[in-house]
This record gives sequence, C-alpha cells and structure tokens, in this order.
Amino acid sequence: MPSTARDQTTSALEDILFKQGLITSDQLSQIKLESINSGRSIEKILSQYNIVPPDKVTQARAQTLGVPYIKLEGKPIAADVLNLVPEPAARRYRIIPFEKKGEEIWVAMADPLDIQISQFIEKRAGLRVKPFLAQSEDILKAVNDQYSQNLSSDVTSALREVESVIPQREEGAGPEILHEAPVSNIIDQLLEYAIKSRASDIHIEPQEDRTRVRYRIDGILQEKVLLPKGVHDALVSRIKILSVLKIDERRLPQDGRFTFTFGQNIIDLRISTVPTVYGEKVVLRLLPKSTGAPSLLELGLRGNSLKNLEAQLTRPHGIILICGPTGSGKTTTLYSILTKISTTRVNIVTIEDPVEYQIPGVNQVQVNNTVGLTFASALRSFLRQDPNIIMVGEVRDSETADLAIQAALTGHQVFSTVHTNSSAGAPPRLLDMGVEPFLLISALNAVVGQRVVRKICDRCKAAYTPVPEVTESIKSVLGKFLPTSATTLLKLYKGKGCNICAGTGYLGRIGIFEVLSISEQIAKLILEHGSSGSIEQAATSAGMITMKQDGYLKVLEGVTTLEEVLRVAQD
Repeated sequence: MPSTARDQTTSALEDILFKQGLITSDQLSQIKLESINSGRSIEKILSQYNIVPPDKVTQARAQTLGVPYIKLEGKPIAADVLNLVPEPAARRYRIIPFEKKGEEIWVAMADPLDIQISQFIEKRAGLRVKPFLAQSEDILKAVNDQYSQNLSSDVTSALREVESVIPQREEGAGPEILHEAPVSNIIDQLLEYAIKSRASDIHIEPQEDRTRVRYRIDGILQEKVLLPKGVHDALVSRIKILSVLKIDERRLPQDGRFTFTFGQNIIDLRISTVPTVYGEKVVLRLLPKSTGAPSLLELGLRGNSLKNLEAQLTRPHGIILICGPTGSGKTTTLYSILTKISTTRVNIVTIEDPVEYQIPGVNQVQVNNTVGLTFASALRSFLRQDPNIIMVGEVRDSETADLAIQAALTGHQVFSTVHTNSSAGAPPRLLDMGVEPFLLISALNAVVGQRVVRKICDRCKAAYTPVPEVTESIKSVLGKFLPTSATTLLKLYKGKGCNICAGTGYLGRIGIFEVLSISEQIAKLILEHGSSGSIEQAATSAGMITMKQDGYLKVLEGVTTLEEVLRVAQD
C-alpha cells in the first residue's frame, strides 16, 4: 500500500488516545506540533517520551487501521497452525499464525497492511488470512516461546505420519502396530524436549476439541504444544504399553513406569493416568538416574540454618522432620541428608512411595499397597533389621507417626516428611494424629520448613532500585537480619528474558528454609498444645530465620526475585 494511504489511516491515532483519556489536551497539541516540525510519526514521538503504555498505543492503532488487536501472551497455539509459517519468516517479518477458523487463518502481524506477507501465507496455507495487529515485542516473544527448540515443528511432522496411519488402524490393533506407528515419534519428541528444557513433569490433557501438552519447568506449568484430538487415544495407548499398563482399562486410574534414554541422559519416568470427562489424562514425572543428590549448601541452606541442621544430624537418635506442601523439595532434602550421613559404619533403610533416586549404600524399599507393604508395616519390619538410620517417606497417619516416634525413642535416627505450611505447624499436626506430647518432645530434634523458588537467569540479570514502599517492607521483614550493606540503598535484581531462559528471566531453582530446633520453651508449648503461631514466635525470638526472611536475604543477594518469594512464602 502506498505510504500516503498509510499516513491517512494513522492520522487519527492521537485523537483516539485523547478520547480515551490517555493523553491531555496539552500533550495532544504538543505531539501534533512536534510531529509537524520534525516529520516523525506520532507513534515514534509517543514511544520516545513514554507518554502512553505501548500496548495502549497498539490498540489505538488497530482501531485506526480497522483490524482487531490481539495480545499473544499466554495464548496457546496448536502445532499444526504454527507450522504453516516457518520460524525464520515469522521472526523476520514479525508475524505468527495463532488460530485456524474454517477457511481462515488468523495471523498476528506487526504490520497488517503488508499485502505481500498476507499473500505469502495464503499461498503456503491455502487459507484466507485474517490479519490481527500485535506489538512487535509481543510477537517476537511468542515466536521464541512457541518455536522454542523446534518442538512444534517436530511434533507436526510426526503428526502428518500419524494421520496416515491412525485411520487405517483396525479396532483392537495390538502393540505391534502401535509400536511401528509414528505416534512413538511424537512421544520421543515430547520427552526429548522435556529433557532439554529441564522439565520435571509432562501433562498430557484431553480437552473438548484437542489435546494440550504442558511442561512443569522450574516449578511452573507452561503450555508448549496442542495436538489434534484424534491422536490422543493412540498417544495414551503407546504410553501404557511402555509402562506395562492395561490398554483397555480406561475407567480407573493406573500407575506405571518406564525408562527413556536420550544421549547421555537415562531418565526414569513415573506414569499416572486418570479418567476425565474428555478422556484419560496422563502425567509423566521425569526422574534423572544420573543426577546425584545435591549438597545441603547447593540446595540453598546456609548460615545459622545450615549450622543448626548439621548440629542436629550429629545426634545419635531422635526424629527430624522436613515439612512443606507438595512440590516444595522435601524428598530432595531428605536424599541430600542421607547422602551426607551415609557411611559404611551405619545401616540406613528407607521406605518410600516411590523410590525417586537410588542412593549408593542405602537399603531403599518402595511402598506396595497391593501386597500390604505400607509405611507402617515396613517400619515395623525395619526395627528387626538392626538399623541405625530410618527414613520414612511421609508421616500420613497416626500409626506411622507412633511407630516413627517409638523408633526415635529406642535409639534410632529417624527422618521423615509431613505436609504443613511451616516448621511450627509440624508439632501440632503430630499431636492431632494422636502422638502423646511427652513422647513428642522426647523424640523430636528439629523441623525443617522449606519452599522452592526460581533463580534469576545469570545471563540476563539486571539491577534496579525498588520503590520506597518495597524497601521499607524488606527492612521490616528482615529486621536484625538486614545486611549492613543494605541499610542505606537497596538494590534488587530481575531477569530481562533471553534465549537461555526462554524469555522467562529465570533459570534453575533454589530452596528457602527455616530450621526449628526444639528448645525448652518450645517443648513447654508442645506439652501445653500450643498453637503453631506461638511456637513460631518462640522460635523467632530464639533467633530462627523464617522462610520469608531467608527468601528476602536471597533477594538481596540477587539469587531470586521478591515476586518469587512472595509467591511461595506469603503468609
């Protein structure tokens, strides 16, 4: 389109912003005058002075052009749609297809008036292009996210083969046909991407018209690919075959496991299926075999918290509990402790559900409820195995709690986990399970509370000065633990987003901890059935650093962000 026509369509941009109350009449006059004097466009002037948020300018521009505005952030894009435009073209021309509607392909464009690009897409896709206006930065971020590591294009190429095989597959076809079918290529692509992106879980979720695949990366679920609904049953059947599950059982949940090798990586996969309204949902938990347990320092324990925990580990008997919600890294901390204290001079036995990592020199037993091997029954047997150290995966009921306490009182070192929000909540929880207070204070040595936060990507880390309200909040929370260097001017950090961290600004995770030692005052509160609040108050008065304080200290060190700490440790 000629430039004169384009100028006429955008001439009302500033007037729309004025009508929306985004600029004042004085700003309107100043912008128009500067545009006339300098010959620059209204958009460039608005961008230079940052008068209006960029997304509001783009929305107003869409109105002047008569095209819809689209915000791509968080919008899933199906693999077959994304593959209609090659990544190099999408990146170069700032375009990305995001929806297929009948005979139309909906495309987000930085310049929806570019006829040549529209014709290129129409010719390639065989569909009529409906252009949408989006911010250039928004499109580039979507390109980075959606095309990352070529997951979508790899899956799409496998899908083409599947579509030619699945319709011809006879009802009740056996494992041989499924094994040969290209559906196994899709599973390989999904697993390889999970390994490359350091994902801990893969969720394959059937929906009304398609199947959604999400990855949990650094603790956050991210939607990465959408698959046609028709391939879902074949995908689930193939996973069931690999996991030695019943293919024809779709009404009940099933659990299984298999091993996947990619390069030097050997991954144990724990599989769980559950029936949903639209079909079976599958969750695959990835457990790298080659990854050893990190040290306590690598986990994020430091200072007084590390010193107190290490002091408790030297005691010959008693129980140490790790507490926190699901996914807070409790099991990893237990493995780190066992790796630290495992020697040829002690007999260590564990009962777990399931055994996630294998530790050399440790006798690990997996729960098997179908044959009656529970936490409680295993714990009884362990006491006849001459153990020095016993690890119980989780204290779930009063029977397991009583047995763990008795083991600790009879000269054994016991480690376990419990689901509570803070370390101070563990003693009241055990009392609720029926443990006698006088036995609990005799057996319990310490409670470790923890959460996991994402670490700032070192590649794109940038410093900034927080607003006064945030500064005061940090100083108030840390109190006497505020570093001397931070008493005057606080400097925080965040990730801008880059190719290494897939634009998130985060890479990797670290724990934030609190270690509660059972002092005389806390023992007295337990005897009196004191609340978790009173126990925490007594512990902090005695010098315990809370999880939130530990998180804030890591924020000041530039390890994580304030938002991450508040996300997991806000009261």
